[in-house]
Amino acid sequence: MTSPRPESDWRPPWQDLPADLPGRLAHALPGIMERIIQTVPDQIPAYAAARDGRYGKNLTLGVTTALEQLMSLPGTSRPALSAESRELMARLGAGEFREGRSMDALLGAYRTSARIVFRDLSAECARLGMDMSVVIELGESIWAYIDELSAVSAQAYAEAQSAQAGVRELHRTALAAALVRGGAEEKEVERLAALADWRVPARLAVVALPPDAGQAVRARLGRAGLVVERDSEVVAVVAADAPARRRRLLRILAGTAAVVGPAVEWPLAPHSYRVARTLAGQEAARRTAEQRAAARPEGDGSAADGPGAEEAVGFEPVGGADPAAGTPILAEEHLARVVLGAEPRVVAELAERVLAPLAELTDAKRTVLEQTLLSWLVHWGQRAPIAAELSVHPQTVGYRVARLRELFGDALEDPDARFDLELVLRARAEGVAAG
Repeated sequence: MTSPRPESDWRPPWQDLPADLPGRLAHALPGIMERIIQTVPDQIPAYAAARDGRYGKNLTLGVTTALEQLMSLPGTSRPALSAESRELMARLGAGEFREGRSMDALLGAYRTSARIVFRDLSAECARLGMDMSVVIELGESIWAYIDELSAVSAQAYAEAQSAQAGVRELHRTALAAALVRGGAEEKEVERLAALADWRVPARLAVVALPPDAGQAVRARLGRAGLVVERDSEVVAVVAADAPARRRRLLRILAGTAAVVGPAVEWPLAPHSYRVARTLAGQEAARRTAEQRAAARPEGDGSAADGPGAEEAVGFEPVGGADPAAGTPILAEEHLARVVLGAEPRVVAELAERVLAPLAELTDAKRTVLEQTLLSWLVHWGQRAPIAAELSVHPQTVGYRVARLRELFGDALEDPDARFDLELVLRARAEGVAAG
């Protein structure tokens, strides 16, 4: 098997063509250029309007320059494109993107032109009685030349596309920041939205996410949402003008600890952001507390229960909270938690006062009794639903409630005291107040 030649030994195919070939074929070139200019718009729909006006001038210039450059190569070892022709081909590629055409259209035009050039020039070579080897080398030269044209134009197209995407992304970030920050005039928002190529919806929501979710969320949302990545968080602005759309958004955000703020008109975006951020902080605190609870040695705190205490291990969080760290939620379904979290220091002070009877217990025993007390308050002392919620035997519930009555006394029969207890225990269960 013959080993491939090193790249440094590569000879351009046009080097083996006769140096006088361009002069002998010169009289055929005007007709070839005319056929290309007429055929490309017919065969490539994207260029149907290219015969007239600016498009027509660009097409004529491109064909003329490309064909003249090709005819300057036979008998030389020069690169396919000169600096001037390379610049022109790059401009053509970038122009395709700016005109809104796909790169496939330009590459198709190049291929169509190459077929016309090869067919007509090879026919002229045959008419002049040239050797078949010249025709073969000419064909190889034409396709090598077209490959280089295509590569240069495709690279320029990609660079123009990337540059515009980067600029648009900057405008999208500026729009999102203005909405979340608030205070922008309507005309300024309209200007930023036009630059960002994003229609401001009738109602929107701000989404708070952890800082490591930015890239994935940006990819999932695409142009449907605005994403701002900060050091400590990622914020997204999305359309939320219908409940069904918000539900679809939860599916898009699956696997992230996203909190979707309430749907509002755009001037109230800062409110949606504050609610989402408050609830996101509570969610983070809740997950941290659950992780710590899960890390405690099994059986720790069982003395609080008496017989059947082993059934207390692995209780479920009260209030229906989902312990999964990557579950997105809608803030509108958890507004009570936001209200409780508005003054966390006040809630903490209230908790310190009303839960004072539990202060001397170990952390594990206190946690078990707090969970039992909240369930007892929620279910109005009914033993069966309490046992079901905590996954313990009803007899275990009885031991725990008896212990609670010893500690709290008549406070458990006082409506005001019961309200305060339920408020602070719900706040702790929801991650609003520290335990």
